[in-house]
Amino acid sequence: MSRRSAEKNQRKADDNPRRPCPCGSGKRYKACHGLAGGVVELPVNRPFEGMALECELIAMREFVPSGTAKLPGTDLVLATVLPMAAAALVRADGVKYVGLQVQTRSSDVSRDLARAVLWARDAEPGDVLAVVSPEFDAGDKPERLQDLVDTAAALEVEVHDDFTWWMPEGSEPSGEVALSLERANNAILPTERIGEAAYWVDAGEKAHLRWVRPEPEDDLLAALARLHAAGELGLGEGTRYAGSFRAHGLLVPVWDLDREMHAREWAEPAAELGKRLETALASVGETPLTPAERRSRDGLLNRQKTL
Repeated sequence: MSRRSAEKNQRKADDNPRRPCPCGSGKRYKACHGLAGGVVELPVNRPFEGMALECELIAMREFVPSGTAKLPGTDLVLATVLPMAAAALVRADGVKYVGLQVQTRSSDVSRDLARAVLWARDAEPGDVLAVVSPEFDAGDKPERLQDLVDTAAALEVEVHDDFTWWMPEGSEPSGEVALSLERANNAILPTERIGEAAYWVDAGEKAHLRWVRPEPEDDLLAALARLHAAGELGLGEGTRYAGSFRAHGLLVPVWDLDREMHAREWAEPAAELGKRLETALASVGETPLTPAERRSRDGLLNRQKTL
């Protein structure tokens, strides 16, 4: 086939409204961005890539109900959820918060977060940023979170039992804040951090370990499969590997746990599992998977989903 013919065929494929939409929605182009007359800017698949705090940021954004962490190198506090799901606010006592579990306003979560950080830097007590405007004028300021923090800095997450930290000590909520606080406290799932980006969550009928992992997905799946085939993927009696989900470009494996045991009792088994996983990861590049391990990997693939 000549180059001209190949280019012509590619143009036909690009113009085909029945092709999958490049935004990754899974819909056909004509039923997705084709309705708007063209493809919009595609979402950044891994918005926090390159930062040591990537895994903890993903956990705080996706499944930690009530947590805070000081943003390294700033006087700002990252928070899972703020009153009325605000993007940022400054408490009456001057403490500045930036929310993580907010509506995405652009194709890049890191850019939205950076814009909220820039707003909070200059905000005054009582100021609230409800949402990050798509028309935010950053001027010559950095556009992404990676440009605002030391990418080698870690994130020290503090998990809370409720949302009383929304209010300065000694103050009482009122109006919409009081209603929002009540709703948030009623919906919270008991959660504890038992390791780096590893969280115990009591979901009611059972408890889970949700662990955001930084490794490339293919390597991680191969290592998990190697452990599964060897019968070493659990955390002890009464536990099982439940599956995994993808969040912001990383894989989050999930284990079912006995909820009768306290969260702290799972810290050591999780650490031991982490050591086994590191060993398996190191072996992945050295020896290929066996037939049994490949079958395990196929089974693990069937238990994946994307948030």
